[in-house]
Amino acid sequence: MNHSMTSGMHAFRKGFHGLLLLVVALLLSACERPPMESVQRGYRGTGMVQIYNPTTLEENAEKHAAPFALPAGDPSGPKASSVYKNVKVLGDLSVGQFTRLMVSMSSWVAPPEQGCLYCHNPANFAEDSKYTKVVARRMVEMTRHINKDWQPHVSATGVTCYTCHRGQPVPKEIWFKANHQPYGSNFMGDKAGQNEPSKVVNLSSLPNDPFTPFLLGAQNIRVGATTALPAGNNQSIKQAEWTYGLMTHMSTSLGVNCTYCHNTQSFVSWKGNPPQRATAWYGIRMARDLNKDYMEPLTDTFPAHRKGELGDVAKVNCATCHQGAYKPLNGAKMAKDFPELGGQSEVTATTVATK
Repeated sequence: MNHSMTSGMHAFRKGFHGLLLLVVALLLSACERPPMESVQRGYRGTGMVQIYNPTTLEENAEKHAAPFALPAGDPSGPKASSVYKNVKVLGDLSVGQFTRLMVSMSSWVAPPEQGCLYCHNPANFAEDSKYTKVVARRMVEMTRHINKDWQPHVSATGVTCYTCHRGQPVPKEIWFKANHQPYGSNFMGDKAGQNEPSKVVNLSSLPNDPFTPFLLGAQNIRVGATTALPAGNNQSIKQAEWTYGLMTHMSTSLGVNCTYCHNTQSFVSWKGNPPQRATAWYGIRMARDLNKDYMEPLTDTFPAHRKGELGDVAKVNCATCHQGAYKPLNGAKMAKDFPELGGQSEVTATTVATK
């Protein structure tokens, strides 16, 4: 073998080894770096275990940190409605409480360079000429409604504007209706939004809009029958696919797997399930309530550039508040520091099951 052939073989081997290393690196790039931690959440031997990566949790700690809370406002003194004009929602607060909340909301939602002027006309703070003020007023009502009437889901932890906005004018995690048939009628029939890679369902072939049926409509979450010849449960495979799409979203939004809510011995049965499943049940109905009664009615208020491709307004889902954490802001008790956005109410399963 002459010198040129030997050199060629060495070059080939070197190139092959380099290509092999590149392929291995690409394959491992989707893997999480160990060590991993596991937490048992059910009976031993059932596989009900949550897997966490301490490195990822540490990297996301700042993202889920609660903001600094200003000192509480003085509850005594005149009411805001008697001092300021056109205070339609927070008029029950004292001037001190009202001012504190307005300053806090500015830091939670408004761009730093705009501050109060993001919602208010500097020439007349009382007028409603900016759509952002009209929306903000309704969102304050929504926040109070959540903290008062949806405690079966948010508990005493509660929420504030920051829970969703995280310092941004528009929350990072929102959703719009998806066009299930973007190419019109063709020989493929109704695709139902399938095989359209979407982040919502982790790029799977599941329907790319699992929210409209469940978080806007009142479709029940169902999967196929449990018998070969079902009687009384005529759920279709398509309905099961919508369900799995929503479950995939919920898992990703909370940073957990299926066993966080479900008993591995029977995903359908409620027996032996962790309490988180009941919390999630209320959460689905809460999101549906907020979208129907608070977001959809604002359709004409929002400008065109704030709407989706089908002309609908932004709506909430699990990720809007959770953003990858099993509890929003890792369970920070937001309502405690801002009782102005809270309220106490006796809520039972009966009163919210109809929502």
